[in-house]
Amino acid sequence: MTDAVENAGGTVPAATGAARGVTSVSDEVVEKIAGTAARAVPGVADLGGDVARFFNSVLDKVGLDEVGDASRGVSAEVKGASAVINMVLVIDAGHVVADVTEAVRVAVIEAVEKYGLTVTQVNITVDDIELNQPGAAGA
Repeated sequence: MTDAVENAGGTVPAATGAARGVTSVSDEVVEKIAGTAARAVPGVADLGGDVARFFNSVLDKVGLDEVGDASRGVSAEVKGASAVINMVLVIDAGHVVADVTEAVRVAVIEAVEKYGLTVTQVNITVDDIELNQPGAAGA
């Protein structure tokens, strides 16, 4: 492709992306991408702290299953092309916390950076552990 466009016998410089406008990515979009990536990591039982999970269970009971799920437990701050992501995780029992959190950090960075942003930090708080004990339900 050339750097100029023919226009009625004259030459006009080709418009670059910057000349046509600015693209920004909202915090919410990054939160959804990061949450989806984190949920896919083995050893992650859930996202969000106790209060967020409680309210989510209430929403589930009244038929609003999908409300708040996408970004629950994740907050992001996007400035320009850089993002800082904070996450709250629940880890499955039997998994090494350091291994799971590092895998989450890698998965989140890879997922978000595929969208053209640079992730400067992924801060993770492990809020709880999920004890999946057979026979515990109904006991």
